[in-house]
Amino acid sequence: MEVGYSLSSEEHAPGDLVRHARSAEDAGFGFALISDHFHPWVDRQGQSPFVWSVIGAIAVSTRTLRLGTGVTCPTIRIHPAIVAQAAATAACLMPGRFFLGVGAGENLNEHILGDRWPSADERREMLAESIEVIRGLWEGDLYSFEGHHYTVDRARLYTVPPEEMTIAVAAGGTEAAELAGRVGDALISTAPERELVDAYVKAGGRGPRYGQLTVCWATTEREARRTALEWWPNAGLPGPLSQELPLPSHFEEAATIVTEDDVAESVVCGPELDAHLEGIEAFATAGFDHVYVHQVGPDQKGFLDFYAREVLPEAHDLTPRRLAEAAV
Repeated sequence: MEVGYSLSSEEHAPGDLVRHARSAEDAGFGFALISDHFHPWVDRQGQSPFVWSVIGAIAVSTRTLRLGTGVTCPTIRIHPAIVAQAAATAACLMPGRFFLGVGAGENLNEHILGDRWPSADERREMLAESIEVIRGLWEGDLYSFEGHHYTVDRARLYTVPPEEMTIAVAAGGTEAAELAGRVGDALISTAPERELVDAYVKAGGRGPRYGQLTVCWATTEREARRTALEWWPNAGLPGPLSQELPLPSHFEEAATIVTEDDVAESVVCGPELDAHLEGIEAFATAGFDHVYVHQVGPDQKGFLDFYAREVLPEAHDLTPRRLAEAAV
């Protein structure tokens, strides 16, 4: 099991994200994923910089850290041709260290230009088509495309890296996991669910499987629970709200019913080593081979010190206990 770090663009200013990436590298994290949002989930989080500018700064501030977007939606507010160019440039700045993570997005970020918010089935269809466009442009030749959702007219990317680039596809359900297996090079999920890995592998997926674990380290569990509720109440919201609500104010209103106990059901809270290892192990048991950890709140230094000192030496010995290949 390889453990990485989550760069939460919703909570941290651009310069802080760059410093956190460098600190994570120094702490022993081998990779990181950075979120790509137009809005934060709630106003308290307070940030949402343009991810591609931040990636450029991280590229020149780190030496070994591998970085992916976690994740970019290449379907509505940004045309996939533009995402293809941005990702190719990032890969040139970070030779062998960058990968593109993509997903079907949330209304929170994709409604901003007045576009219609499609159904889940249509969003997956758009995502598959956008990946085809991105891969076509990455060939570096003159490229045209006429699809159901996108058109590319005689475009060529002149700046592309010599090595092949990787696309990881986010999945919250088995349909998206199957899509990741068919058209992606890796799987990303926030849920340690065996069914997702099984669906990914059954559809042909053979690449890395990234799981995001959300935690809130603090010196006491009480402080951690309070911080998690203050900064990340959206963790306690049920069902498909995270995909459907359009404004941070709507998330704030919905979160008025969320309690510390609700958030603690999905966020590991406190300083106990075993609780953090159990969170990582849940992904290993489900068949994930990479976990990237999101520390909620402003205390990134305390979290990084704790993980470098106590968690990383233990977590690296964990292995996926139930690889989905065995079920295929």
